[in-house]
Amino acid sequence: MTAQTPAMIEANAICMKVRQATLLDNVSVQLRGGETVAIVGPNGAGKSTLLRLLSGDLRCTGGGVRLKGRDLASYSSRELANHRVMLSQHVSVSFPFTVEEIVAMGAGDRPRTVATPLVDAAIAELDLAPFRHRELPTLSGGEQQRAHFARVLVQLACGEADHGPGVLLLDEPTSSLDLRHQINLVETAKQRARTGTAVVAVLHDLNLAVRFADRIIVLRKGMVAADGSPAETITSEMIRQVFEVETNIGSEDGQPYILLQRMQ
Repeated sequence: MTAQTPAMIEANAICMKVRQATLLDNVSVQLRGGETVAIVGPNGAGKSTLLRLLSGDLRCTGGGVRLKGRDLASYSSRELANHRVMLSQHVSVSFPFTVEEIVAMGAGDRPRTVATPLVDAAIAELDLAPFRHRELPTLSGGEQQRAHFARVLVQLACGEADHGPGVLLLDEPTSSLDLRHQINLVETAKQRARTGTAVVAVLHDLNLAVRFADRIIVLRKGMVAADGSPAETITSEMIRQVFEVETNIGSEDGQPYILLQRMQ
């Protein structure tokens, strides 16, 4: 990725108001192909709202979003599915679909000859082979989350095969995962960025965000409080102001890590 790489997705002064509440206020961000971006901030800062606006699941009440140079609102649902994929924070499946069936849904109506190799690869990559024929509701929350991530990876692969690099949006994808699978998920997402995908994830764990992201966007009260590299954004002063927590910031190989001290 270079400084001249065009923005894959761009939000210009977007706002989101619901009745009297302002969820996002004049937020502008650009996300480029090959970039991994973490969105962090305290509860209620607007992180999931921003991701849903970038995905097209919500329409902003001010400003606009462009995907690959085109107004996001001009895409049909099918077109959007081919250019951007999103793993939502909460996905509920009550029907007894197996893991294999759930993952295969990412391929849509594509023929089995196309879908099967992608499904097999995603199941292997997310360590789901032992659960392949299990019904999703019988799995733990973390196992279900991995199955949905595998489904999203199949959708991404199908879209990129036809249209080139797309956008991968992840809303708190590690919330139900143990440490090993948290690391596996963020490394899997980073691998997609190496092939030109723009990857954006809402994360609560700041140390995990540092491991994952080339760039971190910090939200506070619906506005951008910081936007830059991990070394630029993850500072004791930022954490004090945004999260109201005292920390010590260490550094290893030029990357910061956070040691909590106390709440203010």
